[in-house]
Amino acid sequence: MRGNASTSRALNRRLILNLLRNRGPISRAEMAQITGLSPAAVTFVTAELMEEALVVERETVSGTSGGRRPVPVDINYEAHLALGFKLNRYSIECVLTDLATSPLATLEASVADTTPEGMIETIAATIPRLISQANRQESEIRGIGVSIPGEIDPATGTCLQSPRFGWKNLPFAEMLAERVHVPVWIDDDVNAFAVAQRLFGVGRDHHNFAALAIGTGIGCSLVIKDEIYHGSHSAAGKMGHITSVPNGRLCECGRRGCLMAHAAEPYMLDEWQSRTGSAISRDEFANSVEHRDGLALSILSDCGSRIGRHLADMVNLFDPEIIVVGGEAVQFGDALLAPIRKTMEEFTFFTKPELVADWVPSSWARGAAALATQNIFDFERSPSG
Repeated sequence: MRGNASTSRALNRRLILNLLRNRGPISRAEMAQITGLSPAAVTFVTAELMEEALVVERETVSGTSGGRRPVPVDINYEAHLALGFKLNRYSIECVLTDLATSPLATLEASVADTTPEGMIETIAATIPRLISQANRQESEIRGIGVSIPGEIDPATGTCLQSPRFGWKNLPFAEMLAERVHVPVWIDDDVNAFAVAQRLFGVGRDHHNFAALAIGTGIGCSLVIKDEIYHGSHSAAGKMGHITSVPNGRLCECGRRGCLMAHAAEPYMLDEWQSRTGSAISRDEFANSVEHRDGLALSILSDCGSRIGRHLADMVNLFDPEIIVVGGEAVQFGDALLAPIRKTMEEFTFFTKPELVADWVPSSWARGAAALATQNIFDFERSPSG
């Protein structure tokens, strides 16, 4: 494709915004030196970005030498907003963030109607509540991100399938955008977590990494050369649906023996019940882990070893620099992570990437918000809807 002035300007914008995202506040002279752009080009682009309130001048830093000190420029994270929604079976995790996906307001909305229309109406109803909670204006919203468990085509905004909700070939992004009149981006929930890690988390320092998430399900998103690898049919990273036990337990996808059916959180609680004959809630199970209950630790050890065995295959195939671990099960700490790490290292062929936990309670929804904020750093990402 032949370049023109508009394309060149957009490329320069992306170059400068991503430099500021990675380096923090720096002067225009430093931008020119690092990027190789002319001082005039840097001045032009930063002026344009300042007019849009995407960048801002910060206070100068005191120095020992005399003369005029350079004025650092930074991304104006606080001036714009993004909304993130993580769809669950019975609820939606909702967050309003700045451009760095720092939460400004959060809430969890119960969902009685899991039809697409029901989910969309619930999302629409939460937006003014989040805006009011943060004391901001709806006009400051730059976009909405929605993460959906399933196979998602982010380019078209289509939910190809979500066994959890029984959806197929659903133009969810378009439907939501028509309802709320805000640009919408959607993706699989684990991919959204990986996007947040790539922009502002552990992954920002790595070009190739994996994002492993363990909770109700298990997924492993791959970032290759700074891009989420979606695969040919938007089905990459479905580690939870690797067959781990042939003809094993029934998975929510309808197949038997999937890894998530034998190692995700629902399995842990089922194992507790089958071994003791009594039911236990997730909070009670977490409390048992915290108090080093032998049975709880044994269950986590078994699940961690099973996950680690399959994770080793992923490492052997894709050779990530690092593996970032998230999901609710991170709460169990080394009781789960240590057997994952040990078994993975036992079965890896050559490299043994570091396993790093990076999770806070709002990470799912913040990941969804990152789907909306990432377009600021990459002009080629059009809204899904």
